[in-house]
Amino acid sequence: MKYLNNFPASLLCGCLLLPGVSATAVNLPSDWRHEQSFDVSATGLVKINLPVETLDSARPALEDLRLHDDAGNEVPYLIERPTPVAKAVQAAKSFQVSLNANTTVITLESGLAQPLDGVTLESPAMNFIKAIRVESSADGKKWETLAQGQPIFQQNYGAANLKISFPPAVSRWMRLTVDDQRSQPVPFTGALVHAATGEPAPGELIPITISERDENPGETRLALNLGAANLSIASVQLETAEPLFMRQVSIAIPQISEDSIRELTIGQGTIYRVAVEGQTPSENLSVPMENEIHSRELFLFIKNGDSPPLPISAVRVERRPVYLVFHARQPGAYHLLAGNIHCAAPSYDLAALGMNLKDLAVSSIKIPPPSDNPDFRAPEVLPGIEVAGAPLDVSEWKFRKPVKISSGGAQQIELDLDVLAHAQPDFADLRVLHRSNQVPYIIQRTSISRTLTPSVTATNATKNPKLSRWIIKLPRAGLPLTRMTCITQTPLFERSLSLYEELTDERGDIYRRALGGATWTQTPERRSKEFALTLDSVPQGDTLFLETENGDNPPVELEKFTAFYPATRILFKAESDDELYLYYGNPRVLSPSYDLSLVAGQLLAADKKIVALSDEQQLKKSSWRENEVPGKGGVIFWGILAVVVVVLLVVIARLLPKSQTSAS
Repeated sequence: MKYLNNFPASLLCGCLLLPGVSATAVNLPSDWRHEQSFDVSATGLVKINLPVETLDSARPALEDLRLHDDAGNEVPYLIERPTPVAKAVQAAKSFQVSLNANTTVITLESGLAQPLDGVTLESPAMNFIKAIRVESSADGKKWETLAQGQPIFQQNYGAANLKISFPPAVSRWMRLTVDDQRSQPVPFTGALVHAATGEPAPGELIPITISERDENPGETRLALNLGAANLSIASVQLETAEPLFMRQVSIAIPQISEDSIRELTIGQGTIYRVAVEGQTPSENLSVPMENEIHSRELFLFIKNGDSPPLPISAVRVERRPVYLVFHARQPGAYHLLAGNIHCAAPSYDLAALGMNLKDLAVSSIKIPPPSDNPDFRAPEVLPGIEVAGAPLDVSEWKFRKPVKISSGGAQQIELDLDVLAHAQPDFADLRVLHRSNQVPYIIQRTSISRTLTPSVTATNATKNPKLSRWIIKLPRAGLPLTRMTCITQTPLFERSLSLYEELTDERGDIYRRALGGATWTQTPERRSKEFALTLDSVPQGDTLFLETENGDNPPVELEKFTAFYPATRILFKAESDDELYLYYGNPRVLSPSYDLSLVAGQLLAADKKIVALSDEQQLKKSSWRENEVPGKGGVIFWGILAVVVVVLLVVIARLLPKSQTSAS
């Protein structure tokens, strides 16, 4: 018997499935792509830990999960997501500080009757690291040591740890002794006490893959492939062999915002491995999160400051389990279905469960990985995304590049220098075409900084002999540069440097357009061989000028110039045999409006193929006005001026008196 053969597909999500025959003979509903079968040995409540493969094959909120018994009946269920109960944190009831010869002693009254497991100090000071001893007392007279030699620190670039953890203890009074033997005392202005009554939640560590590593100025960016979507992540844990370090770390996820994908920060913390002299080394390599991640990817940023990049050998995440709870009315085989992109979330009456599910033990039932539903028609890759969009007349586009597709599915293109230079600054003119039809895409704006090395010429050939100038030649005009760096071997100086370009207005006059400026100071105490300048505006041309006034000092020698620009990508879907082109270079067209944003989550969750662009093809010669190099204008002005001169000459010629011929 064909299973629910006469029911409309849209009703399958909300109704109970009709009884059928055994699992080997009953056809499964064809609207669900994945199926997992498992056996239950006894009746009663069953609590199953859902595998990550199940979470990955389902929709983000698990609204497409369905459970059926072996007779074909839909079985109501409940999803349980355990989370830790938040601990009580409050300011200390009283706070007193006293300075001694080699220590700072902080005495506080906790104001909490329950056990404590931590205290966080507050200080406005920066650039310090101290060892601290924590003692507890019930009456303020007899003290017991809870922690010894733990480090506290705070750095200018953001890395900080002012929390001291210790075994849970009832501590009406606390005494914190800060070791000042090796550095000057620092001020402390308050303290927060942490109650130890929070209820922990289960978790498991799973390894993940570092899919991409990019070294941005002063920062390392790691793209982490979780291997599955829809995971509840409690923390991210790093592994490194670096013996001593302090780093501020932040975590971001890809977020769909209007017509593009950006990176949203969802967590931050400090990782460290420090050893205060005379104390036992201490470390923390975990960054807390407690977030549901619906994509397969996380971005982790490590702020290095002036330190070299931190070598990361491995990354793991702590995953919170997701439990499925149901009442088994009879033993036997059960079938868990997932992978329906259209159905609504089920609405079950689970009042009959009537018990505290947290006290229910997790079953030892092992659920196999999802298998294809034999009655499900194999879908195309990324169903719901149309490959072919509206047709497009490309006669106004000046450039295109062939797109090399290796296999079907989700594709990723990173825009190269040709596209960045010739496309509109907001990429409104980008079009992906298959034959004459548009292929919908979505822009991904990343935090990755790419580099290029310009050609630089130093010159003092200026009217001011005290002025140093460097002429910076870029490979193309109009590149979206955001930062410029260089280095020097000069040990002692202070200079104000300015970056600009020279443009020409409509009248043919040359003017300066400022792009950015900064002051660079080198002293024996403060030495930084690299100078970094952030651009306030995007250059229009391909030639920049960096200048500094030397006064009566010798010139500063600069070398190894590097320019930075952000990496921008586009994501789309394509088939393996598609012949695609990327079109750009139309200054008058508006941004396209695709419905792709409705399914952008599928693109984010899918494994994307890296697509290469071929050589640029010029389709249309620019007009004489468009051919003008930015900053080299004035053609209109001089053309109009020439016409005016001709007209004036004609008028003057007509106004001149005619020559009188002499009478014969």
